[in-house]
Amino acid sequence: MQSQHDAADPIAARMRALLVRAPLAVAFVAAGRFEVVSEHFNHLFGHGDDTDLSGTDQRGSVVSDAAHQALQTRMGTAFGGGRPLDEEVEFVRRDGSRFWGRLQATPVHWEQPAGEAMWIVEDVTAARQQRLQPTWSAKHDEVTELANRREMERRLAEHVGSRRHEPVSVLFVDIDRFTEVIQGMGAEVADHFLYGLGQMLITKVRASDTVARLENDHFVVLLPDCDQHYAQIVAEKIRSSIASFRLRWGLHRARVKASLGVVQLQPSLDTVDAVLGAGQLACTEAKASGGDSVRVFISSGSFEELAGA
Repeated sequence: MQSQHDAADPIAARMRALLVRAPLAVAFVAAGRFEVVSEHFNHLFGHGDDTDLSGTDQRGSVVSDAAHQALQTRMGTAFGGGRPLDEEVEFVRRDGSRFWGRLQATPVHWEQPAGEAMWIVEDVTAARQQRLQPTWSAKHDEVTELANRREMERRLAEHVGSRRHEPVSVLFVDIDRFTEVIQGMGAEVADHFLYGLGQMLITKVRASDTVARLENDHFVVLLPDCDQHYAQIVAEKIRSSIASFRLRWGLHRARVKASLGVVQLQPSLDTVDAVLGAGQLACTEAKASGGDSVRVFISSGSFEELAGA
């Protein structure tokens, strides 16, 4: 039954329901203490029904005084620069065991960066251990966590010259004027934006597809069992999604568009470099037309326009 207080203050009731039911480890922190924490946050740090982090010193959740002080310094620097803090921190549970958590912290009010902050923590211990494996770092881009150029070329090589009859297509994605968009924001903000773009690209393709970052703001998508027609559809979906995507990082805001090149593997493209080169040529043609468009590589020196602003 709804309490009189909840009926009088529905916003507070919703907040309580969120903190209890949502599978999100979130806490509000002020003056070095946890003011309010979600149930999931308590459980993540080893607390249960009889114990609660609310009202306790946040120092107890970090491994040492030095680590705590360094964290506070980095957080103050980030907030003062209009940026959230987003990093992996080694935390301590109630029983003394340790885990690595991805801490995303932002001020509740950006005009008061030294005031109350909101923490969101995700246990990334297993993911961190995987990333530290030499095999992982050799295959992935450290900024976006997507496949890197070497891994993309290896996977593409499995299809180039293959006698299998399934069609394979490749998309070359180049963010329009990305350097101009993020100029003055700093390398940290640019890297966060690239990470966000990469994660968004993953949501627009199948699990069997590969999204890779070649370098800078250039991405490639490998589409096995996908002919030119369906690759064009995917390319247009990605172009539209990037155009409507909002890059947000603290007080920093930006919008970008992209040029895309589409190429289906064909006998005349008999090497990995030839395939990537064809995709890049089509992408360059899209960029030369003003950007925010898609071009399809037909044959040497021949392109087909799919969409454009």
